[in-house]
Amino acid sequence: MKRDRSDGGVEAEQGGSGNDTHAEPPPILRNATVEATIEEFRQFVPGTETAALFANCFPNTLDTTVSFDDSSGRADTFVITGDIEAMWLRDSTAQVWCYLPLAARDARIRAVLAGVINRQVDSILIDPYANAFNHGPSGGQWQGDHTQMVPEVYERKWEIDSLCYPIRLAHGYWRATGDTVPFDGRWVQAMRAVVRTFREQQRRDGQHGPYRFQRTAHEAMDSLPIRGFGNPVAPVGLICSAFRPSDDATIFPFLVPSNLFAVASLRQLATMLEETNTGPDLAAECQRLAAEVEHAVAAYAIHDHPKYGRIYAYEIDGFGGRLFMDDANVPSLLSLPYLGCCAPDDPVYLATRRFVLSEDNPWFFKGRGGEGVGSPHTGPGKVWPIGITMRALTSGDDEEILACLRLLERSTAGTGYMHEGFDPDNPADFSREWFAWANSLFAELLLKLMRERPALLRRMAQA
Repeated sequence: MKRDRSDGGVEAEQGGSGNDTHAEPPPILRNATVEATIEEFRQFVPGTETAALFANCFPNTLDTTVSFDDSSGRADTFVITGDIEAMWLRDSTAQVWCYLPLAARDARIRAVLAGVINRQVDSILIDPYANAFNHGPSGGQWQGDHTQMVPEVYERKWEIDSLCYPIRLAHGYWRATGDTVPFDGRWVQAMRAVVRTFREQQRRDGQHGPYRFQRTAHEAMDSLPIRGFGNPVAPVGLICSAFRPSDDATIFPFLVPSNLFAVASLRQLATMLEETNTGPDLAAECQRLAAEVEHAVAAYAIHDHPKYGRIYAYEIDGFGGRLFMDDANVPSLLSLPYLGCCAPDDPVYLATRRFVLSEDNPWFFKGRGGEGVGSPHTGPGKVWPIGITMRALTSGDDEEILACLRLLERSTAGTGYMHEGFDPDNPADFSREWFAWANSLFAELLLKLMRERPALLRRMAQA
C-alpha cells in the first residue's frame, strides 16, 4: 500500500515535528504471522514503550511501502523507501530483512520476499549503475541528470552497495527457506551484470569505464567532478564507488566499507551458484574477484592512525590519499561484522570502531540527550537512529546496548517511529518522519535481543 508524500512530489528529507501524523493504514500484507510476532513481543515486555515501538516499526514496511502482485504467476514486489515513491536496491533489501525469520513458515511472506528479489533482478537488468527505480517508465525529477537516464530509473548514482544488497537478500532468503525458484536464468543474467559492473569499476586499464554522472545542483555532493567521472584512482584492484550509501558523492572513489561488502557478497554469490549449480563459471569468477579486492583492501586501506593504531580508512584513492571518518549509512565501517565482512573481535575492526565512536570521527556527535554517528547528508549535529541501532547490533556489551536502546526510544519525539537524523539536544528536530529502513532495522534489533539476550531486553523494560 502506498500513501501520498508529504511534499507533493519532492524528496521529503528536511524538517519534522513531534506530532504523530504517521497513523497506520489498514493492514494489507500484515498477516497472522506478522501479528503473532508482534503479540509475542508485546507479551515478552508487556505494557512498555519498547513493545509499542516494536508494534509500530516491525510491520511498517509491509503496511506502508509495499506493492505486491503475483497475477502473472511470478511474484513482483515494489518497495518504496517511505516518503520517496521510488525503490532503492539498498533500502528495499534492508526494509524486508527483518521478515526473513518468518519466511520459512509463512508462504505469503515468502512470496513477498521472492517478489523483491525478482523486482531487483529486473531493475539490475535495466541498468546496473542505477541506485533507485520507478514502478514503471514514469521518469521523474532526475531525468535531466547528465548521465544515461532511462524512464524506468529514478536516480542513477553508482554505488557498490546497490549491487551487494540484492545478493545479500537472495542469499538470506535461500538460507532461510531453501527455495530456489527465484534463481532462474534472469537472476543469473543479473548476477553476471553485477560482476561485469564491478570489473568495469576496478578501472584496471586506467580508463574510467562507461559510467559518468553530473547533476545541476546546489550541493557539490550531488555531482561528480572531472567531467562526471570522479577523482582519479590508481588501478590497485579495488572497485570505484561514485557515491556513498548516503547517495552523497565520494571524495576518494575507493569506498572501503563498500569494497569489503563486495567481498562478502561475491563469496555469498559464489556459494549460491556452486550449490544450486546455476553458474559454476560465474562462481569461479566471483571467487577470483573477491580475492583481488580483499588483497587490495589489506594492502591499501588499513593505515596507522596516530591515536588508534591500525584502522580502516573510510575512502582511499590508491595513491596514498585517505579519509578517516564514518557515515551512519550502511555499509559503514561500524557495520562490517553485521554484514559479514569481518569477525566482531577482529583487531583492526575493534580499533576502527573505537575511532568511529569518538569525536575524532568528524561525523560523530554528542549532545545533552545522547550521542551517535551522523552523516554529511544531514549535516553537522544530527545523529542517525540507523547508526545507533547498528552500534547495538555490533556490540557485545550489555550496558552499551542498553544505552543505545534508551537513546533510540527518546529519539522518536513521541511519534512512535524512527527517523533519519535528529538533534540529540532536541529529538523533536528531526528529518524524515517516514523512513522505513530505520524502522525495520530497529525492529530487527529488538527481535535479535528477544531471541539472543532476553534478560537484557527485560532489564530495559524494567528500567
